[in-house]
Amino acid sequence: MTIKLSNLKPASKSKHLSRRIGRGNNASDPGTYSGRGIKGQRARSGGKKGLKIKGLRGNLRSMPKLKGFNKKKSLKIKPISLKDLENKFKENEIVDLAKLVKSGLIKKKDRRVKILAQGKITKKLTIKAFRFSEAAEKAIKKAGGKIEKI
Repeated sequence: MTIKLSNLKPASKSKHLSRRIGRGNNASDPGTYSGRGIKGQRARSGGKKGLKIKGLRGNLRSMPKLKGFNKKKSLKIKPISLKDLENKFKENEIVDLAKLVKSGLIKKKDRRVKILAQGKITKKLTIKAFRFSEAAEKAIKKAGGKIEKI
């Protein structure tokens, strides 16, 4: 087999050594400042990683403190009046969140519902809700209905 440029393989231990920087002017270039410039934090060992710049600290002091994190939008309480319950539901029906959504009184995302005593109720209903006003509780019980707090 003839020796050609395409057939050549490197010797078993031959490797390209990286350039030794900063070992004096005669040992290997670059010497003197070794590509780090003159003085300063970046010229020192460990200077490029954790820079502790004084100016940044001053800027941080002048910035206002944040008062915690922004809360996610809290769940708002959706009011529902007794007259709406009177109009939408039948006698002896159980009224819960699913039926309120189906009837169109609340949206699916609404989880907290407060029953208010606006209007009159004559039907006997079992109502499951987050809160009730005192007057609404009395009116529901007077009509013969039941209350369940979720």
